[in-house]
Amino acid sequence: MFVDLPTELADHAQPGLGRHPLPIRERFQGSARQWGINEYDTVVAYDNSGNMAAARAWWMLRNAGFDSVYLLDGGLAAWRAAGYPVETGEVSPAVGNVTLGEGHMPAITEQEAGQWHHDGVLLDARAGERYRGEVEPIDPRAGHIPGAVSAPTTGNITADGTFLPVEELRRRFEELGLEQSSKVAVYCGSGVTASHEIAALEIAGYRAALYPGSFSQWSNNAANEVAAGSAAFDVQPAGPSGTSTAAGSSVGA
Repeated sequence: MFVDLPTELADHAQPGLGRHPLPIRERFQGSARQWGINEYDTVVAYDNSGNMAAARAWWMLRNAGFDSVYLLDGGLAAWRAAGYPVETGEVSPAVGNVTLGEGHMPAITEQEAGQWHHDGVLLDARAGERYRGEVEPIDPRAGHIPGAVSAPTTGNITADGTFLPVEELRRRFEELGLEQSSKVAVYCGSGVTASHEIAALEIAGYRAALYPGSFSQWSNNAANEVAAGSAAFDVQPAGPSGTSTAAGSSVGA
């Protein structure tokens, strides 16, 4: 089933809420039923960009209380590389009957994001140049939320788009200052690729919260301070390379 991120995994952009606000529960449930999802199904999400978009569907279904949802590691490229068949045309399943909830995954507010670094670790999942404020192609101000640590999402995957092995992911996050007891939250530009980082953190053994509005919400509020440039907390180790995890492996609990 094709899932359209802007219209089915997000509400309309609003400066006060961000570029990809989470849709209300009833609207998301309606979309999930149109995809054919029934109670007790198992869902696998994939894309062709290293799961950067598919992770949004994974997070939203998990947040809605749907536990049996997975990411296909490496996405469509891994499927094709393994020699599995593909088809053309559209799939039109019978409407499903799934009932979704909300609030099953940790999330933080705009106000909490601004204070998070005082007793936790706030990760910025955008590219390093956007974090440092060197470029900003989309949002009204360049830079990052004060106190955030630069942790580009691309550092979680190998060249073929699969997640790094567990130990390498764990080492990466340790180098970014995480401990097992750390309170961790993640944001990106609009809450999409941050979901991928939350999946990577979960693989590594960390439970992280999402800031759904992310920098698109933060930077639209003139009352919010925006930091720029490198700082003591701008730690950006090069993404290590390693053996990919098995395609179709779970990033669930």
